[in-house]
Amino acid sequence: MSKQREELEHRLRLRNIKLSDYDDIREIMVSIYKNPGGAWTKAELKNQLRLFPEGQICIEDNGKVIAAALSIIVDYYKFGDNHTYHEITGYGKFDTHDPNGDTLYATDIFVHSEYRGMRLGRRLYDARKELCENLNLRSIIAGGRIPGYSKYADEMTPRKYIDLVKNREVFDPVLSFQLANEFHVRKVITKYLPEDTDSRAYATLLEWINIYYEKEEKLIGNKKSIVRLGLVQWKMRRFSNVDDLMQQVEFYVDTVSGYKSDFCLLPEFFNAPMLAEFNDMDASEAIRNLADYTTEIVNRMSDLAVSYNVNIIAGSMPEYDGKKLRNVSYLCRRDGTQDKQYKLHITPDEAAYWGLQGGNGINVFETDAGRIGILICYDVEFPELGRILAEQEMDILFVPFWTDTKNAFLRVNICAKARAIENECYVAITGSVGNLPKVENMDIQYSQAAIFSPSDFSFPHDATVAMAAENAETTIVADVDLDLLTKQRKAGSVRNLEQRRLDLYSIQWKQKK
Repeated sequence: MSKQREELEHRLRLRNIKLSDYDDIREIMVSIYKNPGGAWTKAELKNQLRLFPEGQICIEDNGKVIAAALSIIVDYYKFGDNHTYHEITGYGKFDTHDPNGDTLYATDIFVHSEYRGMRLGRRLYDARKELCENLNLRSIIAGGRIPGYSKYADEMTPRKYIDLVKNREVFDPVLSFQLANEFHVRKVITKYLPEDTDSRAYATLLEWINIYYEKEEKLIGNKKSIVRLGLVQWKMRRFSNVDDLMQQVEFYVDTVSGYKSDFCLLPEFFNAPMLAEFNDMDASEAIRNLADYTTEIVNRMSDLAVSYNVNIIAGSMPEYDGKKLRNVSYLCRRDGTQDKQYKLHITPDEAAYWGLQGGNGINVFETDAGRIGILICYDVEFPELGRILAEQEMDILFVPFWTDTKNAFLRVNICAKARAIENECYVAITGSVGNLPKVENMDIQYSQAAIFSPSDFSFPHDATVAMAAENAETTIVADVDLDLLTKQRKAGSVRNLEQRRLDLYSIQWKQKK
């Protein structure tokens, strides 16, 4: 390799700044900050390195510093939004640095003019974000110059100028860069840097929020990040009584609990084989008699949840109060508490055959392993319900179902995938398999249990975390990462929840009078 070619090759390296880098840093700062005051002195840089060496970052090329980002940690509430650059930096002494503070304050970022267009500023900001996350700081705050404003100062206010930059109608060399790096404008500051004539002494107060920030770290009992789901693809078989049914239920609860699952999901109407006891009755009478067992089954499910240390979504069962017949799913938490969710949408056959009626409410349920929603079978085919739950910050949607044919199953399956994508959540579905030809009022069964995710780089390439074999009695046990949902909602390739046009449309729950 020739000497000339070696000189043309870049060898970029991201690292922390050393005092010996001062001459390179000064060269860049003087060339950029001609109006706002020039470069830091060597003594000032030395003070920054002494107080907070981790926060001073640079990029070198063949040993020469060609870009740098400087920062301190502050207790932001001591300064508030109406501070100046000199106040927040302690007039160059940086005695405002507080290692116990909650905010990473970005004091400077600069790139050598010969290296513009190489996205080195983005690399520095990514390093800052990583530092902010690793130090568990609430956010990054910066006072951003708006040097392009001088061209428009006689025509419009700073606020109007900022709106134009946001809408990409005007390019600002500083603000456009900040917005592209996921910062938002918190407010406009006046007299932030009085000597900055290009910005007319105005600045934007910019903020990047650390979505992983934990205000208080507990030694035990923290909210789980990795949650393990256990899904039971249930085979219909004859049961002579409740004890027989619960023996099979306990077998599966024990199985998924043995893998330390946080949840166990059973299918819709998993107790339907007990309809055999009422073969001599018509369908509507038989299902109402089956409802007599629901309270006992739920109580025994709750005992299993406690003893096996797993939250059980007890599929669904009929509930009859003497007037209305409903389809209800019970959440039996492992702390002994219970909640329930009624099926809201009743299929034409369910209404005609059994006389089922829909419920009137929907909720997100708090658990020790995330916020969950439950939609029973047909309900998942109505996108409004999933969106209402998503607006209540649901993490996982559980869908117990009971389908007879493949086309019926596909409706549930495809809609569940859609709910995962559009609501940026996990969706777990499971149903029943097998047939009971000697039980009246029983259909054939078709199921393929699965766990679906949003479709983006952080998740499986086909947006499927796990999937069971078709029409086979089995279980699925798989982990889902709730932190990835947070990342998706704030920094995904697309952000379905964040980017809704709420100025044009909304979903409103109508309270029943």
